[in-house]
Amino acid sequence: MKKIVVAITGASGSIYARNLLDKLALSNDQLTELSVIMTDNAKLVWKTELENESYNNYNVKFYGTSDFMAPFASGSGQYDTMIIIPCSMGTLGRIASGISNDLISRSADVILKERRRLICVVRDTPYNLVHIRNMETVTLAGGIICPATPSFYSCPKTIDEVANTVVDRVLDLAGIDIKTFRWGK
Repeated sequence: MKKIVVAITGASGSIYARNLLDKLALSNDQLTELSVIMTDNAKLVWKTELENESYNNYNVKFYGTSDFMAPFASGSGQYDTMIIIPCSMGTLGRIASGISNDLISRSADVILKERRRLICVVRDTPYNLVHIRNMETVTLAGGIICPATPSFYSCPKTIDEVANTVVDRVLDLAGIDIKTFRWGK
């Protein structure tokens, strides 16, 4: 049983966040807690890209970016995993620099200091040297950089299937047991 916090930033890629939340809802038998932090920009990007506000339909606890009373803002909250999807380069930079100026960066700092699992699904392309160094810093601190780079060997037919090649990898990294395409099986 896992306690997971999902952070959704304003980077493009709302489809990844939506599909992750959908799949986590189907895996609720593996979770004791699922919490979500969503920035105002993330809500705007979601509405622009997905043409809806369906983030309101999830039966999860949402936290504002300034709610430092959230249980995962402290190591005593004992959250196992934090997934930032999509992870903007600004968010990644603040995490890499140790700047805990909002609930997302504070929670990532807590996850790293407690030696728990931080998965940053970075979406930007191309990367500049600052991005690469920030990814290196977060990796050296124990985080996992999982670029939102889809795979195609499963022959996805729809945009959701393409996005799910990334989401399924994230769920694997988070230790969630899922049924998905496996190479060679």
